[in-house]
Amino acid sequence: MAKSIMIQGTMSNAGKSLIAAGLCRVFKQDGYRVAPFKSQNMALNSYITEDGLEMGRAQVVQAEAAGIKPQADMNPILLKPTSDSGSQVIVHGVPIGTMPAKEYFAYKMTLIPEVEKAYRRLEEEYDIIVIEGAGSPAEINLKKDDIVNMGMARMADAPVLLVGDIDRGGVFAQLYGTVALLSEEERARVKGLVVNKFRGDKTILEPGLYMIEDLCGIPVTGVVPYADVDIEDEDSLGHHLSGTEKGKKTLVDIAVIRLPRISNFTDFQVFSCMPEVGLTYVNRLSDLGKPDLILLPGTKNTIEDLLWMRENGLEAAVLKLASAGVPVFGICGGFQMLGESLEDPFGVETETYRGRPVEGLKLLPVRTVFGKEKTRTRVTGSCASVGGILEELSGMEIEGYEIHMGETVRAVPPLSYVMEQNGSHLAKMDGCQRNHVYGTYIHGFFDREGIAETVVSALLEKKGLTAVRNEEFHYAAYREQQYDRLAAVIRESFDMAAVYEMMGIDGNRMTDSRKEDSE
Repeated sequence: MAKSIMIQGTMSNAGKSLIAAGLCRVFKQDGYRVAPFKSQNMALNSYITEDGLEMGRAQVVQAEAAGIKPQADMNPILLKPTSDSGSQVIVHGVPIGTMPAKEYFAYKMTLIPEVEKAYRRLEEEYDIIVIEGAGSPAEINLKKDDIVNMGMARMADAPVLLVGDIDRGGVFAQLYGTVALLSEEERARVKGLVVNKFRGDKTILEPGLYMIEDLCGIPVTGVVPYADVDIEDEDSLGHHLSGTEKGKKTLVDIAVIRLPRISNFTDFQVFSCMPEVGLTYVNRLSDLGKPDLILLPGTKNTIEDLLWMRENGLEAAVLKLASAGVPVFGICGGFQMLGESLEDPFGVETETYRGRPVEGLKLLPVRTVFGKEKTRTRVTGSCASVGGILEELSGMEIEGYEIHMGETVRAVPPLSYVMEQNGSHLAKMDGCQRNHVYGTYIHGFFDREGIAETVVSALLEKKGLTAVRNEEFHYAAYREQQYDRLAAVIRESFDMAAVYEMMGIDGNRMTDSRKEDSE
């Protein structure tokens, strides 16, 4: 059976996901078959597997780091917030309904057998499983019915690394307070403390490390620097949504409207990797300016987020820029917003507008009606004959996935043709285009080799500019380089021999083996 290691944090966004991804890559490099696991994830960033099942993107990133294909067993429960107090509940990749928080809290214990089944299936297939917790194990009001932190560690009999975020301050209080609130049995599972996002001279930190080891009776297994790696964030707390990288000189400015319920913002990460592009997430009118391209992302509540744009002036600004020739591109919910109207006859998104049509931006002659069934498909195909500034996309191959509740009726040519869906051949139209406004249901549209580069080249050409690159940009290769860089950071900052030892693996043997390989 597989060995396991669990990464828990003192708080949300302490860096658990990134460290788990780094360990996945380290174990892969060391020759192990490794898989990620998170029993319950709450995120609006999701993904569709090859068999049409939905899971959180954090485990997709970790699977990619491990060099394996994502599967729903890696994230058996996904919660997608629909409001401040309720979420759509997805089990084994399939939505089972929307529940208020209190109702789900009472229901989730019935899902323990499902979590265990998923974990045991992975355990039979892999050598090591890297388990990620959620939030903090010291949330004492939730510990009794915990299935994602110490409850999961107990189920997997996993040693735990506890990660604290020094960048937000108080890391020693975070670590000590968390350990103090654990039961004796839970404390015994914590085999190492990790200080994450450290900047500065480690020698100044070292006295504190010795003291926290004495106070907690647990060794410090790693001090991880604020890593300069470009890997997808798990959710909207991540740094990618905080604006354009400071000091980056750009030739093309792309604005993403940062909707309150933004989902799958990773659709645009490829642009942030390109040195000539400045990608900015905008949630205030004053920050929009005059970009070269406006992107409307997906959202868990298209109608409410459209009305938010209408109220804060962003809708009027987008319409004004579009009339001046600035191209606009919407994906999923963003595509739906670009249409003439949106209708929610069953109250799928919001009871407030059940049966009451809501006007869209009217940039595309399409109409969307929300239904009860969710579309969950992986697709491949090609762009149609594309007009306007993005005409060079015509005929280019695309791939990605669809996750949406609505059906959209178009009155103008499609943006693309889907030729394969969940591995089965078919022919259907996707999206819509008119002049310099484009919409698609396909998440990951820009990720296929050459698509983002073609878009940026068109924007540069419009400005009379050309990109100067030392070498051709390949997004897939770029992502692999980032995982390797992350693994190097983990190796340098972790006591990997101790990590292997706590899993019951001879870490010294692995270290010696890597030295021999490098020689």
